[in-house]
Amino acid sequence: MSHANHDNLYLQFARNFDERPDTTFLDTVEGHCYTFAQTRTAAGQMASALRELGVAPGDRVAVQIDKSCETVILYLACLQVGAVYLPLNTAYTGEEIRYFLGDAGPHLYVCQPKALETARELGKQCGVPRIESLGTEQDGSLMEQARQCSASHEVEPRAADDLAAILYTSGTTGRSKGAMLTHANLASNCQALAETWRFSADDHLIHALPIFHTHGLFVACNIVLTVGASMTFLPKFNAEQILDLMPRSSVLMGVPTFYTRLLDSERLNRETTASMRLFVSGSAPLLSETHSEFSARTGHAILERYGMTETNMNTSNPYDGERRPGTVGMALPGSEVRVTDRETGAILPRGETGLIEVRGSNVFKGYWKMPEKTASEFREDGFFITGDLGHIDADGYLCISGRDKDLIISGGYNIYPKEVELLIDDMPGVNESAVFGVPHPDFGEGVCAVVVMQPGHQDSLDEAAVLVALSDKLARYKQPKRVFFIDSLPRNVMGKVQKKQLREEYAELFAPEPARSHG
Repeated sequence: MSHANHDNLYLQFARNFDERPDTTFLDTVEGHCYTFAQTRTAAGQMASALRELGVAPGDRVAVQIDKSCETVILYLACLQVGAVYLPLNTAYTGEEIRYFLGDAGPHLYVCQPKALETARELGKQCGVPRIESLGTEQDGSLMEQARQCSASHEVEPRAADDLAAILYTSGTTGRSKGAMLTHANLASNCQALAETWRFSADDHLIHALPIFHTHGLFVACNIVLTVGASMTFLPKFNAEQILDLMPRSSVLMGVPTFYTRLLDSERLNRETTASMRLFVSGSAPLLSETHSEFSARTGHAILERYGMTETNMNTSNPYDGERRPGTVGMALPGSEVRVTDRETGAILPRGETGLIEVRGSNVFKGYWKMPEKTASEFREDGFFITGDLGHIDADGYLCISGRDKDLIISGGYNIYPKEVELLIDDMPGVNESAVFGVPHPDFGEGVCAVVVMQPGHQDSLDEAAVLVALSDKLARYKQPKRVFFIDSLPRNVMGKVQKKQLREEYAELFAPEPARSHG
């Protein structure tokens, strides 16, 4: 068998299963625990169950379940059998899921146990052959089936370019695109990060991120699996639990909200963080104030990095050397970053703002079933156009200034205004709407909507009615925090809505009250 066929990412992880069998790999505050040997066995049983369900190499497995140790077991089993792992946000509504199932055509859809009946109905409508469930208490139909199976350790041969996962990113036109990530994309990126961030088997990670997107799954879990480190899973962010875990941990990966909330705790100081070696932040811009306040309180400089669904991680501030607030550092090993003119595509000199483009083994294969879209996002020399705007400073640090299209990032999640606008525009009496993000102390950006009513319908709708109408159509994080009614949208001479003007007008909407000093 040629080496090319032995590029299954699972093999990169499996070395640790054999070399460190009795070491704890994953535990939870509730007391669940898996050693590497137990992980290998459980993943092997789950792999047998997947094969019994007819999952073949290349089949998609769509997964919409709560975070638990078994979610990781299922991910490993999918890799082992050569399936394509497709994680979905637990906040997605039935309508949103219908689109993903229809588009991805999975062989198996795994849902929460309480949602099994609804999921079976939806799955039948979408032509999904198998629907199973997996819960947080080692329960669910898939878990029951895995328990009956003997553990298979057969790993399907995969080429470097074969798909390991598909992650959906919303399209700015409202339609989600499936980013196709290969075994080589994921394997190379977690190796580059482990090297850059000096990860070793001695590390213990505090894992409080969701695991249905790049940050929590392909950065956090993959690095730990690659180096044979260990981690504690928290179901969600809880500042006090994280502070309790710090004395026996070494790394925290988070979004800016984690750090602002930790700073709210009196317990955060040099003593509580003494055994920690690294705090990483990503998914949204970290304010310079947060960076300096955290550093003053703990003596630790937060390390900010930059990535996206299509590329995993692209750049990172240095482990040794200055971690510069307001920047996302330099290209990772194996990656290249450049800034180009938005109109001409010419490479810009340092200090000039343009489109950020990246190239490397981390960059995805393309969008699922969208060859034209894929082609339009790549330059002829293989650079991917990220759609983010920024510049490279005199010392080579990348600084991101904003997004090319008016993407909103709230709590680390991407929200595309168009999707929300289309739903508001459909409401009776609405003429048009505009959705945009404004600074929010907790989420980075808060979603805000302005609505223009049709003449004579001014009194037929209010803020509460709009919010209620959206509540079952959109995941909670996409729903506007405030809705305002105005006479007309600001437009330029070309008739284009000026969202920049709206953002400026409502910029102070969520501004915090003047801070009280910690006297």
